[in-house]
Amino acid sequence: MATRLTDLLGNTRLITGLLANLLSSICIVFINKWIYVHYGFPNMTLTLVHFVVTWLGLFVCQKMDIFAPKNLRPSKIILLALSFCGFVAFTNLSLQNNTIGTYQLAKAMTTPVIIVIQTVYYRKTFSTKIKLTLVPITLGVILNSYYDVRFNLLGIVFATLGVLVTSLYQVWVGAKQHELQVNSMQLLYYQAPMSSAFLLLVVPFFEPLTGEGGIFGPWSLQALLMVLLSGVIAFLVNLSIYWIIGNTSAVTYNMFGHFKFCITLLGGYVLFQDPLSLNQGLGIACTLVGILAYTHFKLAEQEEGKSRLAQRP
Repeated sequence: MATRLTDLLGNTRLITGLLANLLSSICIVFINKWIYVHYGFPNMTLTLVHFVVTWLGLFVCQKMDIFAPKNLRPSKIILLALSFCGFVAFTNLSLQNNTIGTYQLAKAMTTPVIIVIQTVYYRKTFSTKIKLTLVPITLGVILNSYYDVRFNLLGIVFATLGVLVTSLYQVWVGAKQHELQVNSMQLLYYQAPMSSAFLLLVVPFFEPLTGEGGIFGPWSLQALLMVLLSGVIAFLVNLSIYWIIGNTSAVTYNMFGHFKFCITLLGGYVLFQDPLSLNQGLGIACTLVGILAYTHFKLAEQEEGKSRLAQRP
């Protein structure tokens, strides 16, 4: 009886964690897009709100003993904090200037770019099967972007910069976690306030402080509540990703990611009436096939590596 109750509680927590990640990951895209379309809230200021709320949330988590902070020298994470600013700001600008479909597919290019960076600069090798999966991913993104009836050159520039900076950030996060012997929450706990400080210094040079569309402009209560909600959801996204990776397998996390990918695309066409041509549909399908193939081969290689380690005397 006690074992059944424990299993039931464990399953309940797992389902709750997965649902929290599903809802928060999808909501953050739609709410941010809604804020840009209906309120015109400044992009970098919204990013700053996300950073501050994330840090405050992590501060509460460490006070609740969810994780233990680790002292880190600022000089060790300054480039990481700058890249964190860049990737969030550019991806938000991509979302602001592109349809949700183009924004979402552009993010898929992060995988090929990370592989190129790791191959060229870190001398890491990848199997032929992994490299071949990059072909349909890249082809699908190009097809979707080329045939997007709301093609926006500035949006494509922001999407490209977002992919490049995001790829650098993800590579550096892995390297810094290994170098400093910290987990993602411990690293983010120090990154978030440093990134907030950087953004606070540059925001006045890029966005108006007062007047229509300014940081301290005449925003409605509804707009401010939506911005605060966006910050809370951004924190929940970070927290739920960490929880899922720590409490489930890589297979669960990756398969769940594909499900969110499809729902986000569908939601963009339903909520914001983003047009979808036949060629765009083919591009989306092509990218999804590539992502699924990449995940399958990558996880198979990881399992094979674990088996070899287990067989060693």
